[in-house]
Amino acid sequence: MHKNLKLGAAAVVGACLLSACSLDDSSPTKEVEAGSLAEEGDLAGVELNVGGKEFTEQLILCELTAQALESAGAAVERTCGLNGTNPTRKALTSGKIDLYWEYTGTGWITHLGETETVSDPQQLFEQVASADEEQNSITWLEPSPANNTYAVAVSSEKADELGVTTLSDYAELANSDPEQASFCGAAEFFSRDDGWPGLQEAYGFELPGDNVSELAAGPIYGAIDKADPCNFGEVFATDGRIAGFDLTVLEDDQQFFAIYNPAVSIRSEVLEENPQIADVLAPVSDALTDEALQSLNSQLDVEGGDEVTIANDWLIEEGFIGE
Repeated sequence: MHKNLKLGAAAVVGACLLSACSLDDSSPTKEVEAGSLAEEGDLAGVELNVGGKEFTEQLILCELTAQALESAGAAVERTCGLNGTNPTRKALTSGKIDLYWEYTGTGWITHLGETETVSDPQQLFEQVASADEEQNSITWLEPSPANNTYAVAVSSEKADELGVTTLSDYAELANSDPEQASFCGAAEFFSRDDGWPGLQEAYGFELPGDNVSELAAGPIYGAIDKADPCNFGEVFATDGRIAGFDLTVLEDDQQFFAIYNPAVSIRSEVLEENPQIADVLAPVSDALTDEALQSLNSQLDVEGGDEVTIANDWLIEEGFIGE
């Protein structure tokens, strides 16, 4: 899916949208030493292109994956920062990249075009993996426990003032006082059935256009914090800025938003030729909890680090690569 724009990448991604160019040529690099992941598989001689979308979490996941694979001996080209879900998926299916992290809800709804709600995370993963393998020759590796689902947030101060704690509360406010229910979202959220259109239908409200603002995903968090130009906005559950800005996430009391467990999606032929890729990446996926991703995302968005160093430090802390 999902999500928070890193503005520095935006100027570059246009030229690289559907090509196998790297967006990291000018980024700092780290020498990666073998650690526990190297014991899971030997990828010496394997050449891979790891991709990812343009928002914070994806930039970190792309770099984590590249360093993990390098620690097991692979030669990795990075195509991190592709502009949007569909271009990134097209880069995978066309062979421009070999693998990237996708979200199970996105796979089910956006790539497979399914509309049935599947509330059990494992069942959703299994259905996505089976269908994508059969229809598109894309294999999904086991997902992480994190759930980077869409959510609606408001400043904690404003939540107390308005008495809004659930999405049902928000729908009631939108119908009774649209100005106080003002909402900020990104273009993709406004265009997706599992985003704004579906949310309004599921909760029975329709906010007038004058009270809706389209922003890039990153600035939404600050806009909510300042209540300018909106009191409420689209966020993602694993984003570190939720805690950084002391935002309150509204309870999805009707369970509208889909499950978005991140998982590596890889072209099946690549995995068939190099099955140890799955073994090397499995411990990384297992360790990516909500808390881990919130911390990693916060280091980039709130503390101002860079994804190369953040990824390297975390992999070392986990013992996955050597110092």
